[in-house]
Amino acid sequence: MEKDMPVCPISEDCGGCIYQGVPYYEQLAEKDRGVRRLLDKYDVDPSVYQGMVPAIERYRYRNKMEYTFGDLEKDGPLTLGMHKKKHFMSIVTSDCCQLVPEDFNRILRGTLDFCRDRGYRFYHKMSHEGLLRNLVVRRGVKTGELLVDIVTSSQVEFDEDGFLAMLQGLELDEELVGVLHTVNDRVADAVIDEGTKILYGRDYYNEEILGLRFKVNVFSFFQTNIPAIERLYSDALELLPDIDSKNVFDLYCGTGTITQLMASRARHVTGIEIVQDSVDSALANTEINGIENCDFICGDVLKVIGQVEEKPDMIVVDPPRAGMHDKVVDILSGYGIPHIMYISCNPKTLCINLQRFKGRGYEPVYIKAYDNFPGTKHVETVCLMGKG
Repeated sequence: MEKDMPVCPISEDCGGCIYQGVPYYEQLAEKDRGVRRLLDKYDVDPSVYQGMVPAIERYRYRNKMEYTFGDLEKDGPLTLGMHKKKHFMSIVTSDCCQLVPEDFNRILRGTLDFCRDRGYRFYHKMSHEGLLRNLVVRRGVKTGELLVDIVTSSQVEFDEDGFLAMLQGLELDEELVGVLHTVNDRVADAVIDEGTKILYGRDYYNEEILGLRFKVNVFSFFQTNIPAIERLYSDALELLPDIDSKNVFDLYCGTGTITQLMASRARHVTGIEIVQDSVDSALANTEINGIENCDFICGDVLKVIGQVEEKPDMIVVDPPRAGMHDKVVDILSGYGIPHIMYISCNPKTLCINLQRFKGRGYEPVYIKAYDNFPGTKHVETVCLMGKG
């Protein structure tokens, strides 16, 4: 097991992780207890729970960060990083983060110094005035590729050439393959693409998962911890009862990672995903990997699942933290197939959905939790349901 790192110097303020200074075995035990409490609360048979799987890597595992520009104190110096605990308007400079590669910390510090030197102001959430909004940094773990995107308003001209020169002058461990500038003038406090310019290289990076290659665009959803998701997907695929020659639905499929992994065995896989950029990436990735027996539909699962004429033999779902709408549970249950695989990033909404599945004849036969995001509160879960 990895040796404990010193307690992060900004742990008292930063809202990024909650277990700083807590021995790892205690973190793991607390997460395990949390899952067991939920299973008990929602009347899930505890005998199907296989326990909590420890993290592969406790540090430097994140391959994506969306940092926010702001200030820690009103009218104080410009900051760049994470929201302060319980203070949404305050931003803590997180250039010493232990959950990201050191290159991310170097890029953050270089960007902050660059913007301070030029006297740029951050975009204020209330007045809607200012230039700087976000810094997005992404990394291909298997390929060693780095992608950087600075997000600004259009209120003040941003020194793109200077920013690029600064990044290219940093001493980085991995290769900078793309530098982007996105303009976002929307009032909403979110990274929204209203036009992205490539300052250098390309607007995507490459990644590999279980032998397949993936092209990941800067705004595409993609798994955040690659070694951990490889283990989780491998375990999930081993649980699926004989998918050879089966027609499979992969719902909330993102960029189509597990869709393509299943396609190597299934007769056909249909992926449904609401984010167009992720669907575009999924389609491109099937071409890269030479996979011809899967296709993708862009839209809300509830609204578009009826467009698929052929009934599924098996269903895999990997919904967002909010879980699935009750009507989606009803639709999936209505197919009456023997098994449904539920991959969850939120044990609470998983249990809520399981309650409704139970009322429609499905019971979990296997549940295993994974500590894929050590230091944080998040837990991943694989659940196989069978029809009684």
